[in-house]
Amino acid sequence: MSGEITCFKAYDIRGRVPEQLNKDVAYRVGRAFAQYLQAKQVVVGHDIRLTSPELADALCEGITDAGADVLHIGQCGTEEVYFASFNNPVDGGICVTASHNPMDYNGMKLVREGSRPISGDTGLFDIQALAEQADFAEATKGKVIALDSRPDYVRHLLGYIDGSALKPLKVVVNAGNGGAGAAIDALEPHLPLQFIKVHHEPDGNFPNGIPNPLLPENRSSTIEAVKQHGADFGIAWDGDFDRCFFFDENGRFIEGYYLVGLLAEAFLRKNAGAKIVHDPRLTWNTVETVASAGGVAIQSKTGHAFIKERMRKEDAVYGGEMSAHHYFRDFAYCDSGMIPWLLVAELLSASGKPLSALVDDCMAAFPCSGEINSTVTDAKAVIAAAEAKYATADAKVDHTDGLSVDYPEWRFNLRMSNTEPVIRLNVESRGNAALMEQKTEELLALIRG
Repeated sequence: MSGEITCFKAYDIRGRVPEQLNKDVAYRVGRAFAQYLQAKQVVVGHDIRLTSPELADALCEGITDAGADVLHIGQCGTEEVYFASFNNPVDGGICVTASHNPMDYNGMKLVREGSRPISGDTGLFDIQALAEQADFAEATKGKVIALDSRPDYVRHLLGYIDGSALKPLKVVVNAGNGGAGAAIDALEPHLPLQFIKVHHEPDGNFPNGIPNPLLPENRSSTIEAVKQHGADFGIAWDGDFDRCFFFDENGRFIEGYYLVGLLAEAFLRKNAGAKIVHDPRLTWNTVETVASAGGVAIQSKTGHAFIKERMRKEDAVYGGEMSAHHYFRDFAYCDSGMIPWLLVAELLSASGKPLSALVDDCMAAFPCSGEINSTVTDAKAVIAAAEAKYATADAKVDHTDGLSVDYPEWRFNLRMSNTEPVIRLNVESRGNAALMEQKTEELLALIRG
């Protein structure tokens, strides 16, 4: 059955079930994916959403009808599909997931061999065209092979740290009823840490709300558990756990921006002079931290496909985005929500300092607004107006991603959303929180006019 498929986005597949994404669409995506890559073997896994197993089954049917075998790793996080796709001699992988989208959504994240991303400009829309035409080549049917990839995945994760150097820290882990709980349970026997588990059981009904710790209203259960148990730090994940969010020993939420500097420092201790890739939204803390640790900071356009591509080109050891995506060279340049907190646990153990002490100086040196979204009717006009006002002789202007304007004492980045009529603003200053707040209000007045 051919016809238009509306759930293909710039980086992945996302849509409402069953109107935009259903078993027929999943079958056609699988068939097109395997045909496009001329695949012989493909990894498939799925998140904890209620519709994910049946969509994964339809996807496998399409892949095997195209003549490829499926290595099915079952319920997992997105990064477990990434791992299995570079840890096995396969031609690609697909994770059925809608991450932190509403209940009635689902989607897919696609990679080719070596876990390289497939996005709009690297084949995703070719796969869409094939799936829409549904003019598929005949092939000898492949088979589905169950693969327990998690033991290898856990061994790989443990390779980033010296487990024997970890102190018996007390850590709150909040899976938000997503997939992270199973990965924590698999890691637990190998670590001297005491885990306090919150919303730990996977449940696609999301009884405690959609797992998206970027929303302030979703943080209270982690904050309360950290305070109640006197934990050393807390971690919360989104549904497919490719992003992790940190809380210090006081239950304070730590902006993802400051984690980039912290993890850059952790890698530079082990890889002297290495390159670190970062996004343009908030930069000063990262650039300064990397320079003082003897590394090289490299700016890339925001978005996983751009960061991964730049990291490969530069052979960067680590890449970080303020949105809590962290990328690792030894993880095939993919993002992981498990490696960051292991590194933080190692840093806390080695330094003997609490997490607050590791980030307080940076937060004071470079106070930031965090990302503020505004719905606008004409995003391009707003950005042009901001450039006309702020691109003065004493400012440094950059268009790597949207509009970045740097003055000696403060800077901002303004960028459009790829998918909605929204403008995203980030502001930071050098040690002057009042100036940062004043400029944030000034820019918001211009944006929301």
